[in-house]
Amino acid sequence: MQTYLDCLACFMSQIVRVGQLLELPERDCLNMLCEFSADLAEIELADPPPKTSIRLYQMISRYVGSPDPFAAIKRESTEKALALYPRLQKRVAAAPDPLSLAAKFAVAGNVIDFGVASQFDLAQELDRVLDHGAFGHWQEELFRAALEKAEWLLYLGDNTGETVMDRLFIETIVRETATPVKYVVREAPIINDATFADALAAGLDACATIISSGCSAPGTVLELCSPEFLELFHQAPLIISKGQGNYETLSGVSAPLFFFLKAKCRVVADHLGVELGDLNLVRG
Repeated sequence: MQTYLDCLACFMSQIVRVGQLLELPERDCLNMLCEFSADLAEIELADPPPKTSIRLYQMISRYVGSPDPFAAIKRESTEKALALYPRLQKRVAAAPDPLSLAAKFAVAGNVIDFGVASQFDLAQELDRVLDHGAFGHWQEELFRAALEKAEWLLYLGDNTGETVMDRLFIETIVRETATPVKYVVREAPIINDATFADALAAGLDACATIISSGCSAPGTVLELCSPEFLELFHQAPLIISKGQGNYETLSGVSAPLFFFLKAKCRVVADHLGVELGDLNLVRG
């Protein structure tokens, strides 16, 4: 998916929103706006937004003076999600179709995204699933058919905290199908995307093999990924791709992909052909 002009306006908005979230001085926020504005002419619109945003979040890290400005926020997101985990685990176990409910919880967990919004209610989003909340494309039967045939699957993670819902989904997949899972994280911190340490904090090592994509963009930019990851990507019989960043970078790629995401911005919603806020499970 390309970078649209609306994405450029969103990048500028992110500078203000993230600056306020991280309690940066207004002068720093203004300086970042000016600095990024000067770089706009160099942006390649053919690139996906997550690739474009690398320079944006490198700049924010420089102003904050930390390689992981969202570290405390990520810890809090994981703690809040883990507090909900026992209740969700019981609901999935008691459901008529545990795999279906776990899949919906996994997509609902995609609401945790500080690149798109600084305010969200995870518990409310999960309850919305139980109340048959808004679904856009939901191709669950196609996914189940692919899962039945897959000897193993590659699971591309997205945000910290959401990782706990991924854990619940993977545990359900393993329990019901005995399919081994490799869970993929970012190589280094960017926004609140999950790294190896974040996945460990969510307990994912108990149900999956955690690996890095070798890429530090808030998505899976194949040209920036490691040779080791690319080998697995091209060999994988089934790939679960979580979140907008992975959708934006992989939506045009020929691979056995299923995208699990909430449409959190108008550009992505229009690209998917769904309403803003819809939850989606769609084959690539």
